[in-house]
Amino acid sequence: MNVNFGLTADDYAKHRAGFPDAFFDRVYADGFVKPGASLLDLGTGTGTLARGFALRGCRVTGIDPAAEMLEQAKEMDKLAGVEIEYRVAKAEATGLPDSSFDVVTAGQCWHWFDRPKAAQEVKRILKPGGTVIIAHFDWLPLTGNVVELTEQLIVKYNPAWKFGGGLGIYPQWLHDLGEAGFADIRTFSFDVDVQYSPIAWRGRIRASAGVGASLMPEQVERFDSELKQMLEAQNQASAGKEALLFIPHRVFAVTAQNPTESTN
Repeated sequence: MNVNFGLTADDYAKHRAGFPDAFFDRVYADGFVKPGASLLDLGTGTGTLARGFALRGCRVTGIDPAAEMLEQAKEMDKLAGVEIEYRVAKAEATGLPDSSFDVVTAGQCWHWFDRPKAAQEVKRILKPGGTVIIAHFDWLPLTGNVVELTEQLIVKYNPAWKFGGGLGIYPQWLHDLGEAGFADIRTFSFDVDVQYSPIAWRGRIRASAGVGASLMPEQVERFDSELKQMLEAQNQASAGKEALLFIPHRVFAVTAQNPTESTN
């Protein structure tokens, strides 16, 4: 499946929910990130994770291979009143100096990288004792819920899409960091509901890898029309009340430390 999120940058900026406040509260409370830290966000996209850290006092750089996404990020930064340095670059070859960041983050993107190469690159650019945080914020398909029905529709239009039925947990990321020589590897997770209007849910799905980032425009239009009809049918089954959709999500994060020079 050929994925280019630049094709859906507008929907991505408008409709993809950023990480909840509880995620940022957790990483600060646990001491993984401190105000004033130099932080690099890999695969930053429209900057949702980068912006969250910038708003909480970090000095942030974001990189992404899609220039269209970074343009959206800059516009959103202006509205949020923050300044972030953005570069068009890949996680496996950032072009940044050795030992230059206190924290490196990757939100919703580690699976798109050449993971062994990305892990080694993160180790190179982190300061000794620095922290890497790989985080996900995934919808949860449960029996008969809107997510499961939506995933079935995605597969109908895009059989190459293989990300359905997920649990929002990624134990293989621990292996990636262990193989690269990181220490003190930990995880945490928690579940939250995210509210979407039917229109916003359609936008969120158009902004996904299996739809707007990989299908032809006419396919996206047909998909969106069928998803609209499905949501309307569900609305009629609920006595016609136009209600918000409560979409279950899971936050999952892996943290690890770059060993200090004295332990190498």
